[in-house]
Amino acid sequence: MLILDQRAKDWLGERLGALEAHFDADVIFYYGIIAPGHDKPFRDFIEKLAAEKAHRRLVMLLNTGGGSAETVEKMVRIMRFHYGEVSFVVPDFAMSAGTIWCMSGDKIFMDYSSSLGPIDPQVWNGKEWVPALGYLDKVEELLEKARNNQLTDAEFLILQGQDLATLSRYEQQRNLTVTLLKQWLVQYKFKDWKTHKHDPAKLGQPVTDDEKQARAEEIARILGDNRRWHSHGRMIGPETLRGVLRLVIEDYSTDEKLRPMIRAYNDLIVDYIVRNNFGNFLHSRNFF
Repeated sequence: MLILDQRAKDWLGERLGALEAHFDADVIFYYGIIAPGHDKPFRDFIEKLAAEKAHRRLVMLLNTGGGSAETVEKMVRIMRFHYGEVSFVVPDFAMSAGTIWCMSGDKIFMDYSSSLGPIDPQVWNGKEWVPALGYLDKVEELLEKARNNQLTDAEFLILQGQDLATLSRYEQQRNLTVTLLKQWLVQYKFKDWKTHKHDPAKLGQPVTDDEKQARAEEIARILGDNRRWHSHGRMIGPETLRGVLRLVIEDYSTDEKLRPMIRAYNDLIVDYIVRNNFGNFLHSRNFF
C-alpha cells in the first residue's frame, strides 16, 4: 500500500506540474468543508508556496460543499496578499460558501458537468452546518400569515418558539454573503469590463461603477433566492450561470488539451482522498 501511495503521489505531482505549465501559474487543490480554524493551515500552505516566487498568478482547483463565509473572507485575503491574479477551476462542485469563494476570482473555469450552488449561508448550530435562508423564509411566511390573520394555533407556537438571537445571526450571515459577493465581483470579476458588449442599447459605451454594482447586486439576489432554487444543494451548471446570471465562465468542455489534464488530476486525487477517508485535503507542488 505504501508503494501505491507513493506512486499516486508521484503521478499527482506530475499532473499538477502539467497544469502549472499550462496556466503559467502556481496551482493548488482544495477539498473539503470550509470551517473556522482552517484558515491558519491554509495561510501556512499559501505562504510556503508563494515564498518560492515562481508565479504571480494562482489557480485553485476547488471541491467543496461549502461552510463558513467568514473563513472564506479570511482565505481570500490570504490569497490576494500573495497573488495579483487568482482563478478558480471547479472540476466537480463548489457549493454555498464555495460559490462565494469562486466569485472572488478573476476567472472561473468549469466544464459542462461542473456546478456552483445557491449562496444560502451555512451556520453551525452546535451539531452540524445548516442553511440559514430556509429558517428565515419560513419565519417570514409565518409572519405574513399572522399579518393576514391566517396563522393557526400550531403555527403560532412554532413562531413563538423561535430564538430571536439565532434569527438575527442568520440574517447577519445572509447579509455578509451578499456583501462579499458584490464586493468581489466588482473588484475582481468585473475589473476588465470596460465597455458594454451585449446590450444593444449600450453597445460600445463605457461601463460605469454603478452599473457594475447593479450587476453584482442582481447576481447576489438571484443566487440568494431560496424560492428560485428550492434546495440548498441545487447544482447550478455553467449554462445557467451564463444564461440566467450572465456570468462569464471559462468553459473548457471542448478543450481537448485542458479538459483531460484537469480530469486526470482531479479524478485521481479525489479517489485518493475518498479511499483514505480524509475530511479535508490540500495539495501543491511542495505540499502533500
